[in-house]
Order: sequence, then structure tokens, then C-alpha cells
Amino acid sequence: MPRRGQRALFVAAILAGSFLLFLVQPLVARMALPRLGGAPAVWNSAMLVYQLLLLAGYSYAHWLGRFAPRVQAGVHLGVLAFGALWLPIGLIASDMPAGISPALWVPWLLGLSIGPLFFAVSAQAPLLQRWFSVASAGSDPYALYAASNLGSFAGLIAYPLIVEPMMALKAQSLLWTGGYALLILLVLACAARLPRVLAAERTMPPTSPPPALRRVLHWIVLALVPSALMLATSTYITTDIVAMPLLWVLPLGLYLLSFTIAFAANRDVADLLTRIVPITILLFGGIMIGGVQQRPIFNVAIALALLFMASVALHTAMYRLRPEPDRLTGFYLAMSVGGALGGAFAGLIAPVVFDWTYEYPLMILAAGLLVPQVYLTAGLRTIWFDPVRRRVAYATVAFALVALFALTFLGPQDLFGPGHQGVAFIVIAAIGVAAIGARPAYALILASALMMFGGYRSLELSLTRDARIRSYFGVYTIRREPRVSELDHGSTVHGIQLTGSPERERMPTTYYVPASGVGQAMEALPAFYGPHARVGVVGLGTGTLACYAQPGQQWRFYEIDPAVVRIARDSGQFSYLARCLPNPVIRIGDARISLAREAPGSLDLLALDAFSSDAIPMHLMTREAFATYARVVARDGLLLVHISNRFLDLEPVVAAIAVEDHWHAARLYYQPGPLEGTASGSQWIALSRNPRAIAALRTLDDDWAPLRPRPGLAAWTDDYSTILPLLKWSM
Repeated sequence: MPRRGQRALFVAAILAGSFLLFLVQPLVARMALPRLGGAPAVWNSAMLVYQLLLLAGYSYAHWLGRFAPRVQAGVHLGVLAFGALWLPIGLIASDMPAGISPALWVPWLLGLSIGPLFFAVSAQAPLLQRWFSVASAGSDPYALYAASNLGSFAGLIAYPLIVEPMMALKAQSLLWTGGYALLILLVLACAARLPRVLAAERTMPPTSPPPALRRVLHWIVLALVPSALMLATSTYITTDIVAMPLLWVLPLGLYLLSFTIAFAANRDVADLLTRIVPITILLFGGIMIGGVQQRPIFNVAIALALLFMASVALHTAMYRLRPEPDRLTGFYLAMSVGGALGGAFAGLIAPVVFDWTYEYPLMILAAGLLVPQVYLTAGLRTIWFDPVRRRVAYATVAFALVALFALTFLGPQDLFGPGHQGVAFIVIAAIGVAAIGARPAYALILASALMMFGGYRSLELSLTRDARIRSYFGVYTIRREPRVSELDHGSTVHGIQLTGSPERERMPTTYYVPASGVGQAMEALPAFYGPHARVGVVGLGTGTLACYAQPGQQWRFYEIDPAVVRIARDSGQFSYLARCLPNPVIRIGDARISLAREAPGSLDLLALDAFSSDAIPMHLMTREAFATYARVVARDGLLLVHISNRFLDLEPVVAAIAVEDHWHAARLYYQPGPLEGTASGSQWIALSRNPRAIAALRTLDDDWAPLRPRPGLAAWTDDYSTILPLLKWSM
């Protein structure tokens, strides 16, 4: 085969393997939704599993490099054939045991379900690059790693944009199976291009000198920081900016794309971005930590740009330190070790150690310390290299920072107040740009910027007792002001309680005021179902709905996060439960699983309000989930579904289920007046098997209206769902 055709064959095989590798990640995560929910930490735990499997695959590829090329090919084809025993892709038939942490269960579930397949495919990139170098008589194989990550990026982005909207899960699994068969054929074709050797020539010892331990550790650190920054960015933007769907995919996609730029044969783009990234980190890092909640999409764009440019620069630094091709697999092994360590830090350690997403500013600072820095002008280089001028420069920087700190905390609010505007930001930017190339000075200025433009406010909250709690499902912040307590989950208000008197503390607020859909239904319970109405609530929050409870009624809550139970019942921060329902029945665990264990017809009203910030638990919005609700709710009972969301129009989803499964339904979109200070606009849908229940509800308020199905939109099922048609593009 001509050299150009041979290169095309290896590129095709690497692209196919990487495409399948990153297509399977969201595919399996989608399969796991009914069991695991959709919290950001679920995605981070899944990412950690993938990184560990990638590390195992790269270790195997490195070990295999000691054998002759054709021996490698035979072994690897055997591994691929063994992995095929796990086809078609599916999850093991096992539910999460009671009492086990999701942080432990998610890796176990995913590892047993796709571990061998992922392991086999993950070794493709380093192995085939090594084979290409051998087959082409020593050609540089590193550019093929750019093709590998381009395939990874394509697979990751293709899933939410093409595969998920067009195919059910079973069809997706079969598609992946066909792709795996094609991959085996491509690997077989690549193996046929390897040179024949005598049976006695079983080993292929490297000829170039081994890298020093310092160099290997440098590779690991350069891989660790962007990996951790990618996961930290995912957590930060979905916790402190906006929990918008698809945002968990974008950071990983840009992280993969950064490899394509950094390892490309053409070095122009990588070198340009690497040269300007110190400025980007300094300016964008301060903006991100300062935050402007009124401009969430702008903040997301800045966070993603910061991640992409920092990753390009760090991976470019790694590329510049790459070894000779005969040491290639060891290089990629060190890279995967760094990636796994970064994933472990951001996915396992940080949620336990920190009560906020402190891993995000820490990784911004680490990136600033590691990225290559070049003096912007010869004059600046002279200043920082001359001993006398350097001392003067450091004294000037120190004086400026002390002055800015004093003005930030004590100065005029219109110039040095909260946020990242005013003279402080301009001065920090100016001295920071001047310090690029002088790494200690630059690091000091960057750390000061992160502290002044938001870090100190986070530390204040962390040092305030019980003001912030972090769990596997997110970050909860409790804000106490005169006569008001507020619970925020990420960037979304999850409850407000008025304080100061027993009467005020019993008043429902926010989405649950008496005029809201759920408020009207709760107040009508005695008239509809008598004095012994049975009520279930999915999602505890601050326990606001408990203040609709009346003597004789039976209430139970379903809450997946024990941290929320501690906040609402045990912390003393909110008194809804203590005032209105002192001994509530609370089922801890996934609501769908808990409800499946309840007796048929055991509830007269079930309120579904289980959002994590603005991220929807898709597995609670499928036909199978609604079938569970229908079994638990009495025939003439009511199901109230809260669909308020800044980014998705969820009414068509519920409407499609109502049409296909013969529910009777109505909606109430409530908008409070200007004098209703603690009331929030809300959207509730009421459903029932009995049309008289909906008719009775509509007699309470003329604003209850029929649902509006969207033509052509199918109901979500456990096998098929897509959010693309539901996105609100005018946010």
C-alpha cells in the first residue's frame, strides 16, 4: 500500500476507535439515568471511571510494546474479541443497594457494564500510533493523536445532536455494536501492514534513552491540571452559573479538542494560543470567580474559553516535551496517569474536602503556574532579569496589591465593590500583563485576583457555620438575612422562609404559595379527599409544602439527598417541618425506586418537585415513571408536576405522556404581583386518571387551562428522550 494510503488507513482506525470510545460515554450515562439520576456528580463519577479505564488501556498498550509488532497485533485482536462478549451494550441488572454512596456505586455499575469494552478500545490510540511508526519506517506518529482526539470530540458531540434525537437506546446499542465490528476489521487491516519478523525476535526494546523521573512527573502534572480543570469547570458552571442541559458535555468536548490543536502537525494555532494564554487566565480567571449571575450565558462562554485555551497551552507544553516514538506508549501512560489523578481530585476528593467548588480556582491558579510564559517585550525581560530592577518591580507589585486589597475591602463600592469591575480590575490586569514571563510575580498577582474578585466572599460563607453544605448532588448555600432565610441549590433558589414569628414561619413562599398550582391543590385536599388525605411529595427542599398539612392527613416525602434532610429537619436553619409536621415520614433514595415499593393506590395526591438546580431528572419524566405514579396514586387522585425551568419548555413532554397514556390534565402558570415579595412565578401541571378530579380543580381558578401538545413530539421513555426540541433559545 502506498504511504499516503497507509497513513489514511491508520487514521481511519484511530478515528473510529476514538469515536466509539466517546460515543459510548453519554450512551451508557443515558442508560443509567433511571437508576442514578442526573446530578453533576454522577457525570463526574462516570468521567473518573472512564479515565481509570483509559489508564488501564494505556498501561496495557505500554506493556504490549515489549513484544514484536505482529505478536502485539495477535494479542490485541484477542482482547477486542474478548470485549465483544459484552455486546450489545447494556447495564448489569442490579439496583443500587440501600445505604451505599453513589460515589462508590456509579464506578462499580459502569465498570462491570462496559469495563472490558472500554478497556479494549481505549488502547487503540497509543498502540496504532506505535504500529504506524513501525509500518512507515519511523515516521512521526504524534500527529495521529490529533486525529484520535478529533474522533473523540466528534463522538461526544454527535451523541446529543444526532444520535440521541434520532434513535432509541436499543438502536444506539446496535449501532455501536456495528461500529465495534468495523473497528476490528480496521485493526486487522492495520495489523496486516506490520513487518514480518522471525519467531525468535519477540521483543522490541526501545533504542532512545529513557526519560528522567523529573520529566515523567512533569508529563503527569501537565496532564493532571487540564483534566481536573475540565471536571471542575463542569461542576462550577452547573453549580454556580447555570444548570443548563448539555453543559456537562461541552467542557469534555473542548478538552478533547485541545489535544487536536496541541498535537497537530501545523503548530501555528497551538503556538499562538500558548503565547496569549497567560493573559487569558489572568483576565478570565478573575471574571469567573467574580461572577455575574445576571449574565449566565456570558459567564459560561468565558469559562469554556478559559478551559479550552488553558488546556491547549498545557497540552502544547506536553507535546514539546514528547519523547522519541519508541517511548510513545510510556508517554501516553504518564498522560493517562495524570488524567486519572486529576479526575480523582475533582471527582472524589474535592466534593469531600471542600464545601464549595474550590477546586475550580485552585486549578486556574495551577494552570497559571504551569503554562509556558514568554516576556511580551525585551524591556520587560530586562526588568525582571536585572537584580536591582527586579527588586524594585517586586516592591511595586507588593505595594499595588496591598493597596488594592485595602481598597477592595474598605474603599468606595462603586470602584472596588463586589464583582470584577472598577479600577481594581484594570490595575490587576495591567500589572499582571507586565509580569508575564516572571512566573513568581505572575502567580502572586493571579492568586490576588482570584481572591479579590470572589474568593474572599466564598471563604466568608465557608467560615460561617452551617452556611454551606456540599454533597454528591451539589452545593447548598443557606443565606440568612433579617426576617428571611433562603436555601440555594447551585444557582437556583430552592426555598425561602420568613422568620420572626410562628405565623410568618408557617407561610408557604416561592413556588408553593397558595395561589400556585400546588398551593391550590393542597388547600383543596379536605374538600376533595376528606380529612384523612394521603399526600406524597417528591423533593423535600426546605419542607415548605409541609405547612399545608392538616391534622389527620398522612404525609410522606421522597428525597434522594440526605444533606437536604439534614438542612430541612436537623440543622435548625429552617423550621417548616418543626412548625408544621414535626415527625415527617421521609424516604431517602431515588424517588422512582422508592415509589415502586409503595402499595398501589396509597396516595391521594403526589407532588413531583425533584429538580437539582435547573437540571431535570429525566428518568422521572418518562412514560415508565408516570406508570409508577399512576400505580401509587388512587384512581381519582391528583399528580402535580412542577415544570418551571429557565432553559427547557417541559409542558410538551408531559402533554405527550398525557395523550399517549390517557391522563386528564390541566396547567396553571402563576405569575405573582409586584406586592408578593416572596412568591415566585411557577408552572404546575395537574394530572389524574379521573376527569372529575381535574374538573374540580378547574372550578377553583379560571387560569387552569388545557395542555398544549406539540405535534410530532413523542413522549419520553426510558429508551428514548431528547431535550433539543425543548430548549428555550431566547434566554
